[in-house]
Amino acid sequence: MERETPVALITGSSRGIGKAIALRLAQDGTRIAINYLSQKEAAQDVVDAIKGDGGDAISLQADVTEPADVERMIQGVLDTWGRIDVLVNNAGTIKDSLLIRMPISDFDSVVDLNLRGTFLCTRLALRSMLRERWGRVVNIGSVVGIAGNVGQSNYAAAKAAVIGFTKSIAKEVATRNITVNYVAPGYITTDIVEGLPEDLKVKILERIHMRRFGLPEEVAQLVAYLTSEQAGYITGQVIAIDGGLSLGG
Repeated sequence: MERETPVALITGSSRGIGKAIALRLAQDGTRIAINYLSQKEAAQDVVDAIKGDGGDAISLQADVTEPADVERMIQGVLDTWGRIDVLVNNAGTIKDSLLIRMPISDFDSVVDLNLRGTFLCTRLALRSMLRERWGRVVNIGSVVGIAGNVGQSNYAAAKAAVIGFTKSIAKEVATRNITVNYVAPGYITTDIVEGLPEDLKVKILERIHMRRFGLPEEVAQLVAYLTSEQAGYITGQVIAIDGGLSLGG
């Protein structure tokens, strides 16, 4: 029996990697719920782009660190389409500084959005997947969560914790035909990378074996595969997409 057209919720998808994932999944006919925190117009632009190409999309404002917001967002998707088949936990933030100078508030806020937000969204979205006995969860992490990085101890800690979370939940739901995977991008041409000083970009490129930054669309292509029917035997995996950065040397 052919499956019903899937529904995907993508957090933090008004721009950057999240936006690219939304547009790519929509190409396959997936119905897309765009989550945003404050960029309402940008989120609506993504919805309009999807609808302009014949797809179906809505936007939902929510702070994914707040349980009540997450419940409202999840319910909004269910009220619209009655199901959630795919969850992409993409919302995240960085607040970089050396540990000895890092305010406690910067540690807390980075961990809250990157880890707590992933926990809250996954916990509720899984209920629909468990009922349907099918689902795909992709957590967008970072190679920093694998290798660490100077000045990013809070971010690295949060993303490393999401790896443990991913592997644990993958074990919990595997018998229900639900996969949970972790995608670890390196330096991708988002607003953050574009805003780096030119001399720093040169130094970073020297560490990337392919000598270029990645594209959001390349990350989106990987996510499209991991959320497809064809990727049903891949779960609990950490997949780097970084041009060889994490290879070292």
